[in-house]
Amino acid sequence: MASSSKEYSIEKIRNIALIGHGGSGKTTLTEALLYTAGTLNRMGKVEEGSTVSDYHPDEIERRISINGSLVNCDWQGGYKCNILDTPGYSDFTGEVISALRVADTAVVLLKAVEGTEVGTEIVWGYTKRYETPTVFLVNKLDNENADFDNAVASARNRFGHDVTLVQFPANEGLVFDSIVDVLKMKMYKFNRDGSGKAVESDIPAELKEKAASLHEELIEKIAETDEELMNKFFEEGTLKDADLQKGLRLALNTRKIFPVFCASASMNIGMAGLLDFLISYGPSPKDRGAVKAIDLAKKQEIQVTPDLSALPSLFVFKTVSEQHVGELSFFRVCSGAVTPGLDLTNESNGKVERLGQLFTMNGKERKDIGKLVAGDIGAVVKLKDTHTNNTLSSKTFPVTYPSIEFPEPVIRMAIASRAKGDEDRIATGLHSLHEEDPTFLVQVDGQLHQTVIAGQGELHLLIVTKRLKEKYGVDVDLNEPKIPYKEAIKATVASSEYKHKKQSGGRGQFGHVYLKIEPRPRGSGFEFVDAIVGGVVPGRFVPAVEKGVIETMQRGVIAGCEVVDVRVTLFDGSYHTVDSDEHSFKIAGSMAFKKGFLEGRPVLLEPINEVEVVVPEEYMGDVMGDISGRRGKISGMETEGPFQKIKAIVPMSELHKYSTILRSMTQGRGVYRTRFSHYDELPREQVEKVIAAAEKAKVEAE
Repeated sequence: MASSSKEYSIEKIRNIALIGHGGSGKTTLTEALLYTAGTLNRMGKVEEGSTVSDYHPDEIERRISINGSLVNCDWQGGYKCNILDTPGYSDFTGEVISALRVADTAVVLLKAVEGTEVGTEIVWGYTKRYETPTVFLVNKLDNENADFDNAVASARNRFGHDVTLVQFPANEGLVFDSIVDVLKMKMYKFNRDGSGKAVESDIPAELKEKAASLHEELIEKIAETDEELMNKFFEEGTLKDADLQKGLRLALNTRKIFPVFCASASMNIGMAGLLDFLISYGPSPKDRGAVKAIDLAKKQEIQVTPDLSALPSLFVFKTVSEQHVGELSFFRVCSGAVTPGLDLTNESNGKVERLGQLFTMNGKERKDIGKLVAGDIGAVVKLKDTHTNNTLSSKTFPVTYPSIEFPEPVIRMAIASRAKGDEDRIATGLHSLHEEDPTFLVQVDGQLHQTVIAGQGELHLLIVTKRLKEKYGVDVDLNEPKIPYKEAIKATVASSEYKHKKQSGGRGQFGHVYLKIEPRPRGSGFEFVDAIVGGVVPGRFVPAVEKGVIETMQRGVIAGCEVVDVRVTLFDGSYHTVDSDEHSFKIAGSMAFKKGFLEGRPVLLEPINEVEVVVPEEYMGDVMGDISGRRGKISGMETEGPFQKIKAIVPMSELHKYSTILRSMTQGRGVYRTRFSHYDELPREQVEKVIAAAEKAKVEAE
């Protein structure tokens, strides 16, 4: 696979992220662009598992993108396009966010039949977060029911009237082969053999009026974005080519215009026009300007420009562990230039890293490169201690760039080893997989004696456990995680007394305490008060009483769950000069607490999550009914274009595998986000079930 390893200036680099709903054709578009640019000599197919960017066995097997992929091509003999192909499936949304963090332009793919979908909505939100210049591409115009106008209308309805046509199809559906370009005012008729070759001609008479009106609309839109251009437009009634070019570049870069293009990636129709536009009007890293950073020496925010003469710094946006290669760190150079053998400091941990071989990437194909300049994207292998979100910079230029903010997990599963003695390997493997994919989280819950893994969906966790087996040779089972219930009381117990007394040959045991136990406001934790007066319990035994209380709280009283939000006051007691010791008072404290807790109207608390569900309107009734059936309470609703956002609070125990249930309820068009909100009292009928399950587990353990 040929790819130029020549050097490019900052002005001649374009960093492009392909984003969109699952199945919109991003991977096929990547193939078509590489083929059109001459990087490939034949186009691979997703169905055959032969594409450059979907090369991982999981992707080939499932025929979907799971990892973000970096490819590059040379266009117009001197421009380098770094293309980031991202997954559309919401389980792998972290890959989209990290690609947009380093891209200068986003191409949002819309399907010609479905138009704007929930996944489109989500990726659009990410472009807003990063203020990424954005282009829309209506793909699959060769599909039987393709409807370009409807797809554009759905985008305008959702993303506003700055969505502006630069092209429209002269025909669509099964006969699609011609595109009218309203910027160039020409028509392009493509060969239907996948060669990407087209014949340029004048616009046919029947489409001239439509094209002229859209050309006018485009000029007006560009003029509106700049006062100087607006004045020229009013004076002359149009804009000169030079003004038009300058205005369009500026409007795209400042998100005042979102141009729309046409394509059929699978038939290789429309690629050259898209590449031409991205080169002519898409921003270079220089056009995107300075980026925010923290100067660690001065402890202040600074602006770093992508300047070749500056000291070098880079940001790692992705880490991949490849068999036979080791860890590959994908990075964007933020300032200066980097070369193999360069020593840089990892500003997150202070360690010095020497850059080994540097690569430009085309999927799994690596090509050595001697230098990468500011604004360019590449990869380096075998850094000792550097991970996603780390900044590497020159010793005399200590800066850090803002971290990528990854979404909260939507699914949790408990992981259990199938074989004894695999625990260490599992822990190592899980840690390494988290370093590769920060949207995958691991939590060892000592309270519940479980290792819980969390991610963006059921498929996400299945892929992770499959990789755990392939790379680390460990087999695991995924189970429903235990719910971290808590125990608390509702009433104050003014006095709970316990006397621990034991006499059995030799020295006895004696500890005697009176405790007051009170409920505290939810979330305020535990407080121990020593209110002993006159030394009735010697000071040296007080910590033992507290220890006894804390140990009992950790073990739980009614259902083996941690006790929270209580104040325990030790206010009286007695001791024996010979038989009293710490152990006796620890037991007395523990038993007095247990006895008093049972008198204080004990309750079980369950974790409650905030949930946001975004669905097309037609599924709203079903989703709301389902939430109510999960003991959820709807707290609000908002319209988001053609979608409804439902906000609710739902008990955590009712959300197991909810992402999968929602997906099947809405034919894959609903998505949700969740996060912990607070603890609330568990209803009586549920309490009995939890206590019974705890008793059963206790018996089984014995």
